[in-house]
Amino acid sequence: MNKFKIFNDPIYGFISIPNEIIFDIIEHPYFQRLRRISQMGLSYFVYPGAHHTRFEHALGAMHLMQKAIHVLKTKSIQISNKEEEALLLAILLHDIGHGPFSHTLEHSLINNNKHEDISLLFMQKLNKEFDGKLTLAIEIFKGKYHRLFFNQLVSSQLDIDRLDYLKRDSFYTGVTEGNINTERIISMLTVIDDNLVVEEKGIYSVEKFIVSRRLMYWQVYLHKTSLVADYILINILKRAKELINKGIEIDCSTPLKYFLSNKEIKHFDEVILQKFSEIDDYDIIMAIKQWMNHSDYVLSKLSKAVIYRNFPKIRVQDSEFSIEEIVAIKKKTSKRLNLDDTQVDYFVKSGVIENQAYNLNHSSINILYKSGKIKDIINASDHLNLMALTKPVVKHFVYYPK
Repeated sequence: MNKFKIFNDPIYGFISIPNEIIFDIIEHPYFQRLRRISQMGLSYFVYPGAHHTRFEHALGAMHLMQKAIHVLKTKSIQISNKEEEALLLAILLHDIGHGPFSHTLEHSLINNNKHEDISLLFMQKLNKEFDGKLTLAIEIFKGKYHRLFFNQLVSSQLDIDRLDYLKRDSFYTGVTEGNINTERIISMLTVIDDNLVVEEKGIYSVEKFIVSRRLMYWQVYLHKTSLVADYILINILKRAKELINKGIEIDCSTPLKYFLSNKEIKHFDEVILQKFSEIDDYDIIMAIKQWMNHSDYVLSKLSKAVIYRNFPKIRVQDSEFSIEEIVAIKKKTSKRLNLDDTQVDYFVKSGVIENQAYNLNHSSINILYKSGKIKDIINASDHLNLMALTKPVVKHFVYYPK
């Protein structure tokens, strides 16, 4: 069987599968599940074209990793065939642990388990199935491999993951402010003292990357309608869990019911991992469509809000909302919808959102000068706004029925 297939990607053109192990991983049910996991949660309620999936993102990231490896090899950085394969596997599987609607429900179905931790569990399970062929990829993913820049390519402030998702999300939403020059950035990568750096000529592309990330967060990832849609979806599952724990019948798929019925899963064993691999966006949407007609008013109304795109009003501002204002909104909502104190919290919520385009305390983006000197992008750039982008910007929100 010919395992050297190609995918036609709308952003990069043809993406080739470089070897048989990667083909077999892509064919595996665990990876195919990513076709049914939305890359951007419910953002398609704001940007109708944003229906792309984690599957496309994983393939795109693998493609960019191939390009990065090629660039580094041409600059006399030694990367063996085994290391190259491991890098491609690590980036291909970096998001395999995402649950339905990606980040939206990350802590709703599985408490205290990040998607990175679940990705690692999937990789370890696949490693058993593929006779240890993912061992090196797992080391790189965990940051335990002795060549530090390998992990930086997979997870850092200028990693292959971010290079793909910014460009891909920009493409599918139509928000051109996020369209970064991945080719230019990758072509400027090199390694000094085992650390990934960007050559001086690429400084403006990196500046654009940081600014684009900030704009994408405000315009797309933290868009107020996407934000309220996410919270409504989270509250739907919260209410479903509450009803199940009270012994009230909830109709949904068997794997989804398993996670809704369990209050907290502390030990994520292979049995639970298998059940987790069987849930995706379709389970959630199917359940919500059924719950629209449930006898519970809260579950029914919230479910209809998602299916009919009839979301609450949301206000976002720089200053914090006063306790008196929140209390007044809850009282008004309770009276109008005839809700008790516990029910009204499903319809009224206040909170904060934060955007930090560049974190000085995280792995820095370093610029390499021709003289051999290395500077953090903030110190190397003459872009006056970059330093400002290192400070977290906090905004406050409240949503309530229209």
